[in-house]
Amino acid sequence: MTDTAPGSPGSGSFQQATRPDGRVELPDGAIPADSRYDNADLHPVPLAERRWTTYNFAALWVGMAVNIPSWTLASGLVALGMDWKQAVLTIALANVIVLFPMLLTGHAGPKYGIPFPVLARASFGVVGANLPALLRGLVACAWFGIQTWIGGQSIYFLLGKVLDGADWWVDPAGFMGYPVTQWLSFLAFFLIEIAVILRGMDAVRRLENWAAPLMLAGALALLVWIADKAGGFGPLLDQPSQLGWGADFWPVFFPALMGMIGFWSTLALNIPDFTRFGAGQRAQVRGQTLGLPTTMAAFALLSVLVTSGSQAVYGEPVWDPSELAARMDSTVGVLFALLVVLMATLSTNIAANLVSPAYDLSNLAPRLISFRTGALLACTIGVLIFPWKLIENPSVYIFTWLGTVGGLLGTVAGILIADYWLVRRTHLDLADLYRRGGLYWYDSGWNWRALAAFGVGGVLAVGGSYSKPGQGPFPADGLIPFLQPLADYSWAVGMASSLLLYVLLMRVSPPPPGPRLPPRDGALKAPGPSTPVS
Repeated sequence: MTDTAPGSPGSGSFQQATRPDGRVELPDGAIPADSRYDNADLHPVPLAERRWTTYNFAALWVGMAVNIPSWTLASGLVALGMDWKQAVLTIALANVIVLFPMLLTGHAGPKYGIPFPVLARASFGVVGANLPALLRGLVACAWFGIQTWIGGQSIYFLLGKVLDGADWWVDPAGFMGYPVTQWLSFLAFFLIEIAVILRGMDAVRRLENWAAPLMLAGALALLVWIADKAGGFGPLLDQPSQLGWGADFWPVFFPALMGMIGFWSTLALNIPDFTRFGAGQRAQVRGQTLGLPTTMAAFALLSVLVTSGSQAVYGEPVWDPSELAARMDSTVGVLFALLVVLMATLSTNIAANLVSPAYDLSNLAPRLISFRTGALLACTIGVLIFPWKLIENPSVYIFTWLGTVGGLLGTVAGILIADYWLVRRTHLDLADLYRRGGLYWYDSGWNWRALAAFGVGGVLAVGGSYSKPGQGPFPADGLIPFLQPLADYSWAVGMASSLLLYVLLMRVSPPPPGPRLPPRDGALKAPGPSTPVS
């Protein structure tokens, strides 16, 4: 069938070809060739190239979820006083919750073939979309730096074992508190990541398809190995909670839950960067549902089982799988562990933390910054933020970093969901997303309603951020003391408040139905009737 979308008054008529399954494609010429807001990477993916299946999306999530930071999430919660059951429950519940906004924002990907920064133009404006895109991109850059540091650290530990603890490798002269060889390992992993991302999104898909089963096999092999050495599991699983299930538990549980949601709240925004390649809605819904909450819960459980075995064998819990694998007696086993750890970190870092900023930075200046150029800029920024400092303290990592970031990103997610589902009922005028003076131009390219909702939601979400004395950068009574009670629910507060305020503003003060300025990117030509896509 053909969906006639007249666009804005004066823009010229055109037709959006819509398949029976709801996926939309534009005819040639609908987007001006000289548009300042389009390039080959931001352009809607043609229907013929939207071919990711349920397996591709499930493998994507296995590839992203199976990584060292995911493995150590449970350890951070146990360090805060939870037992293993409370830690796994917190992680599982958080990932079920974050799945819902992920499916809602992901819907626009298979339907329109557009990435996150282009989807954000519908709510924030063609120019204003750079605000949420930059926020998401900078967070991804920080995550990229963290994962790259962890990947380099893994190379350092495991090669040190293969080299039998050679003095020149393990204990050379240090630099900034770390051995020089660890910095070289960090650089090596950094260069490997660049080599993969420069090959484009198809290389990412192939990496995820191969990495997912290998990583699951490696994690299970680590479990079998430690179980054999320990003669079973026990010490950690039998350790009681320091918090119980009463008044001491809930003040830790809710901010920890928001922190665990914050772990993937980034992907709740930019999941269209991947679903735009989907063969249909069923593929992305089934793939994400099968891949995200199940993998994260199972991986958290696996981590506490393996760590409990390490407690029995070594007399202390070893939460870092690289450090644990380095204690193997077999060189072949250590090399296999090195391969698995590298694949796990590589697949996660490229998919979760390089794809998004590559698109986000490209959205800043589409004519100047391509996907590959954006990826290189993101890599550079990721190193300059000193990622090794972000993960030194579990309290700062979970509450300050993940909690604050999650609150701000939840605010953006609320606006995107409100605009796409409640205001526009999933209908977008594709061509106007790439045009000056079109339906989404608003006021000089900015939608003040989205900015107001973002500002208010952001203040409510993170304005009360607080830290325990000596454990973080915030005042003990909160940045804004009367908002402190909301800080423990930052992600939920940010999403709910921005969603409600945005819908209210769009209804009370709706934008004008047409453009205020004539388009300057080139006149739209009205093509002939479009052939329906079957």
